[in-house]
Amino acid sequence: MRHTGAVLAVSYSSPRSTPVLVEHPEPDCPTDGVVVRVGATGVCRSDWHAWMGHDPVPLPHVPGHELAGTVHAVGEAVTRWAPGDRVTVPFVCGCGHCPSCLAGDTHVCPRQTQPGFTGPGSFAELVAVHAADTNLVRLPDGLDDVTAASLGCRLATAYRAVVTHGRLEAGQWLAVHGCGGVGLSAVLVGVALGARVVAVDVSDAAVARAVELGATAALDPGEVHEVTGGGAHVSVDAVGSPDTAVASVRSLRRRGRHVQVGLLLGDQSTPPLPMDLVVAQELSVHGSHGMPAHQYAELLALVADGRIDPSLLVSRVIGLAEAPAALVAMSEPATTAGMTVVRID
Repeated sequence: MRHTGAVLAVSYSSPRSTPVLVEHPEPDCPTDGVVVRVGATGVCRSDWHAWMGHDPVPLPHVPGHELAGTVHAVGEAVTRWAPGDRVTVPFVCGCGHCPSCLAGDTHVCPRQTQPGFTGPGSFAELVAVHAADTNLVRLPDGLDDVTAASLGCRLATAYRAVVTHGRLEAGQWLAVHGCGGVGLSAVLVGVALGARVVAVDVSDAAVARAVELGATAALDPGEVHEVTGGGAHVSVDAVGSPDTAVASVRSLRRRGRHVQVGLLLGDQSTPPLPMDLVVAQELSVHGSHGMPAHQYAELLALVADGRIDPSLLVSRVIGLAEAPAALVAMSEPATTAGMTVVRID
């Protein structure tokens, strides 16, 4: 029997310890925030990095940051939201008051909060979100929670990487290194923009899925120059390893743009980028870290007119009780392409 004031949540007590389904205290509603009843949440490699201890989090910890659901409770300082509103949220939430936030750059706020990292996340029935008027994104009625869960991290991150930093245009070549959730999202965005996309991955299943979504296959990074006739205009490292970062830069044509999306943490944080090429060929190197809430309107417009279908990213839907095993399984090579979404009934 459920205890009063408790919710079901997935939690782990230390890095690499077995996550378990437990009763967790119901989150307090921030004065400037909301509590969201989670309808669905993605299982992301960033959650795995935290569980592995690569990204320190408070312990014991509830992971999860790719969420969609319904506003359950509203803080007294919130003006734009009410119980029952359907919402999603960027994985980086700005404070709403600092110079970065006032400039619209909430995703790099120095006082940012992140459900699933700075506090308990969305592998739970309820999750608290701070600065709701700054960070919440209203979901259209036709977008279900499972599909919307793909927006918060992977698709939104890929959109900003390709559009804002990559400045990809119709007819240009986009190289995507790594065809997991972020990589396949980048493929979808590139195709929607009318670009030509080449997909690079060691997994035959991942490359095959990228081809189904409209990409051309390249089984080896060295093939990109041949396939694209001189190199990609934009290249994205969606994996996050020294090898893929270097391969992405080397795959560019002159004056091309590399965008680093995959996390490079710990002893992998300083890859040996070929700066001789960067200087001689005037290449650009960009970091990309999520997307602010105000930019979601651009992405949702592409979803509304059918140019991007986020449901194509979802390969498996599981229940909350299966989430611990799904998180641990990310330590092994993926056997299917696409993302796993936890539906919380």
